Amino acid sequence: MIAISACLLGENCKYNGGNNLRKELLKLDNVISICPEMLGGLGCPRYPSEIVKDKVINIKGEDVTEYFKKGALIALEKCKDNNVKLVILKAYSPSCGCNKIYDGTFTSTLINGDGIFVRLLKENGINYIDDISYLKKEKD
Repeated sequence: MIAISACLLGENCKYNGGNNLRKELLKLDNVISICPEMLGGLGCPRYPSEIVKDKVINIKGEDVTEYFKKGALIALEKCKDNNVKLVILKAYSPSCGCNKIYDGTFTSTLINGDGIFVRLLKENGINYIDDISYLKKEKD
């Protein structure tokens, strides 16, 4: 089973109410969709958020860390319940970013780091990759 960030499958759960559809991912079988931010109780649309140190702060300066942590835990359980072997995640997201995330200045500046959900996947030994890396690998 593969879990994929819901926004990549065309679900309108992105912070601005849209999605990040990657049509190539719609061809995969045995897929479940997940959106840790929605699972954690953040609405859609919602204010964009970025990680600052170990907190998730939205553009209004509000600490929304607990929503991200709650959603990451629920998403992790969903992965475990469905025996997920790989999670394909939205690059740079404060939930799903792998190896690179935005720096917390809301200027699209990238830094080394992982999103809240990715941190849990690492701790639990579940394989993951971001959409950019996955699609590049598939083309090679």
